[in-house]
Amino acid sequence: MAISKNHQTAAPKIVVLGGINMDLIGVTPRLPAQGETVIGERFYTTPGGKGANQAVAAAKLGASVKMVGRVGADAFGPTMLDDLRRHGIDVGGVAVDPHNPSGIAIILLDADRQNHIVAIYGANTACDGAQLEAVKAALDGADALMLQLEIPADVSLAAAEHAKALGVRVVWDPAPALDLPDGALALAEVLTPNQTEAAFFTGVEVTDAGSAKAAAEALLAQGVKVATVKMGEQGVYYASQTESGHVPAFGVEVTDTVAAGDAFGAGLCVALAEGKSLVESVRFGAAAGALAVTRPGAQEAMPARHEVEKLLDSS
Repeated sequence: MAISKNHQTAAPKIVVLGGINMDLIGVTPRLPAQGETVIGERFYTTPGGKGANQAVAAAKLGASVKMVGRVGADAFGPTMLDDLRRHGIDVGGVAVDPHNPSGIAIILLDADRQNHIVAIYGANTACDGAQLEAVKAALDGADALMLQLEIPADVSLAAAEHAKALGVRVVWDPAPALDLPDGALALAEVLTPNQTEAAFFTGVEVTDAGSAKAAAEALLAQGVKVATVKMGEQGVYYASQTESGHVPAFGVEVTDTVAAGDAFGAGLCVALAEGKSLVESVRFGAAAGALAVTRPGAQEAMPARHEVEKLLDSS
């Protein structure tokens, strides 16, 4: 499938298969040493999970979104589903698991508002053939399938194979990084790792645009059609077989970096589905990610379409 196509007027149809978690966020002046107690500044909870974050971000950017995954039959499950519905997301493909708790992510934000995350995925890890069948049904007429690695990899890989066979673009955020079968990454038309994940899959330590270029080229050699390496305040490096480049980060005031990568991925996916060029799509995603870091939390930090367009117009 070509990366660029004619601009479409209808809202792009995006299917998201992935993690749905409740984020438990603590803000602290610094991380504690082993055995030490540090007095934190504040604590709050917010619906999260990479899959759900991307679904909300895509919906707020104008896409028609269907979410597939699992939540637990506990207090968190209904709250997370209600939040997805509030954003206009079809949650018919989300199962309520009576045997496993909802996934959670324990997130500490330090003085620089960088995040340190421990995820306990709960019901997400029980995703199985039922979720695969839900994805297959949802992919009819879809423009893109968004994946991560917060559910069993075999389910995501099977979904990617089905999408690829249908000619549906697969946009894959390979996080958290884990060992995959040989050739698995080639199922992604677009791969969106951060520096750590890019290093995991390529062996290239990413510290700047030059090393990001080397990592992106290594991912292309593994069969990925487009690789975008997210580098936080250093921006994004992107590469395909025909073009490559570096998009600098937008100058914004950082509140926290939770879910910035999810905002980027959703923005990139929506823009590509709308027929924007690769560089336009990367800039659109980078602007969405930049706006996400100006607000606390995950899904509530995802920017609206008009905000992204305003930032792009002013830059």
